[in-house]
Order: sequence, then structure tokens, then C-alpha cells
Amino acid sequence: MVFSVLYVALGGAIGAACRYLAGIGIHRLFGAGEFPIAILAVNVIGSFVMGAFVIAATHKGLTHLSPFVMTGLLGGFTTFSAFSLETANLIERGAFGQAALYVLLSVGLSVCGLFLGLWAARGVFA
Repeated sequence: MVFSVLYVALGGAIGAACRYLAGIGIHRLFGAGEFPIAILAVNVIGSFVMGAFVIAATHKGLTHLSPFVMTGLLGGFTTFSAFSLETANLIERGAFGQAALYVLLSVGLSVCGLFLGLWAARGVFA
């Protein structure tokens, strides 16, 4: 258990550093416009890698690396990859209504939660 936590922590640190560097690289490549292209790119890349890893780990017997890669590395890189995996799992099980509800609630409530946090912090610090 302790080693799993350490693997997650190490992967998270590496993933967060990669996200930071990817953001810098994408901004240099495309410019820092008003549309959050860097975050979108990181989310798509992380989701792609999550999907590829799930299949590769299953076929190559690498599921023991899941705490490091999935939770740590990809979790630090983008939590959107975990969201995407959960959505895909629901869709593959044929739970299309639950998948749609999960997407709508995850995005909608997360954005609402962020605005609520902004509102509360502005009330405290303003």
C-alpha cells in the first residue's frame, strides 16, 4: 500500500510537470490566445494515452503499473483522462443515458462548483 501511494505521488509529480511543460510548448507553438487550446490539447492527449494504456496494460500484463500511470502520471497530467475513461466504460456497457448524464453533471456541476468557489472567495477576500 505504501509503495502504491509513492508510485501515485511520483507519477503525479511527473504528470504535473509534463502538463506545465506541454502548456508552455503549446502556447509557444500556437500563441496564447483567448481560447484555452493548451488545456484542450492536454486533455485530449491525456485521454488518448489513458485509452491506449488501458488496452496495452491488459494485453501485456502491465496492470500493476496502473497506480503510477493512470492515477499518478495521467492524473497529474490531466484528470480529464479519468473522466473520459469512466464515460467510455459507461458507453461500452451500453449505459448511454448514464454516460450522457455523467458528462452533463460532471461538466455542469464542476463549472458551477468553480463559480461557487469564485463567488465565496471573492466574498471573503474582497
